Order: sequence, then C-alpha cells, then structure tokens
Amino acid sequence: MTAVLPVPATPALSPKASPRRHRVGALSVAAVVVAMLVALPIVSVGTNVFSPSTGGTWAHLASTVLPEYIVTTLWLCFGVGSLAALVGAGSAWLVTHCDFPLRRTFEWALMLPLAMPAYVMAYAYTDLLQFAGPVQSWLRATMGWTRADYGFPDVRTLGGAVVMFAFVLYPYVFMLARAAFMERGGAVIEAGRSLGLTRWRSFWRVSLPMARPAIAAGLALVLMETLADYGTVSYFAVQTFTTGIYRAWFSLGDRVAAAQLAMCLLGFVVILLALERQSRGSARFHGSGVRRHPARGAPLTGMAAAVAVTACTLPIVIGFLLPGGVLLHMALTEGDAQFGARFFTLARNSVVVSGLTAFLAAGMALLVAYARRLDPRPLTHAAHWGAGLGYALPGSVIAVGVLIPLARLDNALAQWLQASFGWHTGLLFTGTVAALVFACLVRFMTAALQTVDSSLHRVTPHMDDAARSLGLTPARTLRRVHLPLLRRGLLTAGLLVFIDVMKELPATLVMRPFNFDTLATQAYTLASDERLAEASTATIAIVAVGLLPLIVLCRQIARERQ
Repeated sequence: MTAVLPVPATPALSPKASPRRHRVGALSVAAVVVAMLVALPIVSVGTNVFSPSTGGTWAHLASTVLPEYIVTTLWLCFGVGSLAALVGAGSAWLVTHCDFPLRRTFEWALMLPLAMPAYVMAYAYTDLLQFAGPVQSWLRATMGWTRADYGFPDVRTLGGAVVMFAFVLYPYVFMLARAAFMERGGAVIEAGRSLGLTRWRSFWRVSLPMARPAIAAGLALVLMETLADYGTVSYFAVQTFTTGIYRAWFSLGDRVAAAQLAMCLLGFVVILLALERQSRGSARFHGSGVRRHPARGAPLTGMAAAVAVTACTLPIVIGFLLPGGVLLHMALTEGDAQFGARFFTLARNSVVVSGLTAFLAAGMALLVAYARRLDPRPLTHAAHWGAGLGYALPGSVIAVGVLIPLARLDNALAQWLQASFGWHTGLLFTGTVAALVFACLVRFMTAALQTVDSSLHRVTPHMDDAARSLGLTPARTLRRVHLPLLRRGLLTAGLLVFIDVMKELPATLVMRPFNFDTLATQAYTLASDERLAEASTATIAIVAVGLLPLIVLCRQIARERQ
C-alpha cells in the first residue's frame, strides 16, 4: 500500500512549476522579440509594394527592364541548378559508393570551393580568359594568330555566370547528398543488385530517388545564394533582380521601386522554398540498422577509375585551385599598392563587423533555440521559424528593408530633438556600423540557429529533468549544464557566421557607413574599375579566412567516415 503514497506529490509540485512557467514565458517573449527584429526588414519591404514610386520609376522599369530581369533570373536559376545538381550529386555518389584512387582525399577536397566567393572567382577567370590574359596571349604566341584569326568565348556572359555559381556552390548539394547516400546504407543498394539491377540502374532507381529530398534541399540553398549575389552578376553585366534593386536605389534614388523589385525577388525565393518543402514532404525515407555502411562495390580500375578521378578533380580545379592560383600569383607579383596601413584598416573593419555579428548571432540563436526547448508552444515554434527567415532573403533585399524603417526613425527623432531641444543631430542610426551589423545579423541568423539547434538536440531532456529535481532554474540549468556541452556548437555557429559576413557584398555595399570599406567592398570596387591585380590582395585574404571553417568541417567528415 505504501507504493501509492507518492501519487499526491504531483499537486505538491505545482507551486514550483508556476515560477518555471513564468521564467519560460519571459524567455519566450525574448525569443518573439528576436523573431520580430529579424522579420522587420520583410515587413518594411512589403509595406512599400503598393506605394507609388517617385516619378513613375516602377512603371518605367516594368515596361523596359522588368521582363529581362525575369527571363534572365529564370535562365540563371535553371542553369546553375542543373549544373550544381549534376556535379554535386554525381561526385557525392562516386565518393560514397565507389572505390578508386584518392577517394578519401576527394571526400574533403570537393568542399574547398565553398571558401571561394562567386564574385572572387569571376574576377580570377576574367583576368585568366580575357584578350590580354595568359590563355589568349599564349594561343596567339604559339599559333601565330591575330585577333581576327580565332574566336574565343566571352566569360562575362550569362553562361559564364552559370559556370561561376555552379562550381562555387555545388558543395551544398555535395554535402547533403553525400550524407543521404551514407545514411541509406549498403543493404538497400545490395538488395537492388540482388534483383538484377546494374550499378547504374541501382543509382538511378534506388539511390537517387531516396536522396532526392536532400538534393532538393541543397539545390534550394544553391539557388538562394545565386539569387542573393550581386558582385558576380554586376561584374558580368547580367541583368537580374539584384542588380535592378541596386540600380533603382542608388542610380534612380527611388526606394519604393527598389522595394517593389525586392518583393518580386522575394517571390522567387518563396517559390523555391515551397518547391523544396514539397519535395521533402512527398519523399520521406527512414533508415534501418545498417546506417553508416555505404555500399563499396567492386573497386574501380582502369578506364573507370580514371573517369572517376577526373570527374572529382575537375570541380576542385575549376572551383578552387585554378582561381585561387591566379589570385595568389597576382597578389604576390603585383597586388594592392595600398597594402600597408590602408589594407589593415580594411581587414580591421571586416573583422569588427564579422565578429560583432557572429557574437550576437550565436547568443540570439541560443536564446531562441533554448526557448523552444523549454516552451514548445506554437508561439515559440513560430518565433523559431521567423528567426530563420533572413537566409531566404538576398542581402540587397534586407538592406532595403533595414534602411526604410531606420530612415523613418532617424527623421522622426531628428524632428523631435530639434523641436524639443533645438538640437540638429542629423541621422543617428542610418549609415552606422550598428545598422550594418543588424542587416548582416538578419541575413545570417539561420546559419547560427541551425547549428545551435543541432547541438542542443544532442543534449538529452533527462538532463533538464535532473537539473530541475536539484532545484536549478532554467537560467542556471543553461549556464551550468547546457553551455559546457554547447561550447563547440556555439563556436562553430559563430565561425560560420563570421565567414559568411566576411564574404557578404550586397548588404555591405548598401549599408556601410561613409568611408567605411571592408575587404569585400574593396575587392569589388577595384575589380569594377578593371584593377584586378590590386583586387587580388583583398580577395585572397577573404578566401584564406574562408578556409578556416572548412578545415573544421573536413575533419568532422573524416571522423564520420571512420
């Protein structure tokens, strides 16, 4: 009979549960505030869609360049998506299901192009393939040709932009597809082989359909990054929505038209996200007990091994080694004449903005993720979803969305201070480092949130229960239990955001304060003036910093394979 005595303890715990609900409620409110801040640029852009533009700018754009923006953006997405899927999924299948020379090296080397910003790659290939570049100069010297004797493809075209984006961004598809191929294990592939399927049919009818949701998720990331880019399409004179937004804001001086173009671009992003989610929702596969044991098959030898090695080598050479070598050679032989104090000022500005954004992103991601863990109600789930919206928006869209409310706030404050105290303060927030950090925070919050979520999910809920049984509040539980376990995840989240901000160009171009340049803006400014050799110093520094998180990620991949 004594076994039933603990039952009345449940209502006895209710007084202690009430303070916990109160604290969790405060944490949930903080998470909602974070989500509202991240969503502010979207709301501010959306409120300007139906406003009349200055001087009929929108009507002019719609009748002249808007059809070109739509067609070019569609062709760009189609070309980049097709090529990135082919390279990323194909190389992932080779290194996962085949044995050939250097396969272990290719598992991590195929991710190196992720450290190369697309606009940096565009600068390198322009210098390499232009008329006065080494390739055409060598052809004329070797063959004795003149300019009229041969035709050479122009890299600064839509097709060139497709190649640049595809070979820089395919690692997104490679990483997710490789993980999907590994998780399916070898038993499913061997079952297909036992039914008479050849290796090619097993890939086409078994492996590829099961990895399709992962490939679709990777393609969504690739296409969102493609739509967000400004440096490459601007340098190649490819007319997309991003270049139109920048031109409407700075050349035409019409923020309403820029906001309307931004919402059109946001429509493309929403369609991509909807297609990706539909793909995942219609294809769900669950692994069995044979995870982490991919089918090796017979080792590839002879011509088959040579083809596999070539297929895995070309993306690395095209996407990293060749442009990296060109930039390094230019930096060492010519480089930036202002490498001294000016260069270190640029590096300091880049590090300050990236460091502040990374620190805030990691802290706010921890706040939102922990709030959802403790209070899994619809409100906190909605806040978690809203805090991750920024990555789906290009930097130019976020910049427009941030500038509009900040300008209104500055004008209202200036009028109030002048009327009340006679102070002429001017703009207090617009054109400051704080505004730039906020725009970058909105843009890359998702990278930190997903990383912290992944780390937090590895902490069993039983630890929370044990901490509460010892009388710890949620705040003390986070400080004494979770933070020691999340240190690596928080460091990784901050590092990823740091590198993303270092490479970010559109938001930095629009939001940077007066006379405040970064390595990215310096590289773009010099390259736009056709001073590629001088731009190489800044670009090679961006690439070098981008290699740091890839080294960590490659080491994790190597441990996964063991």
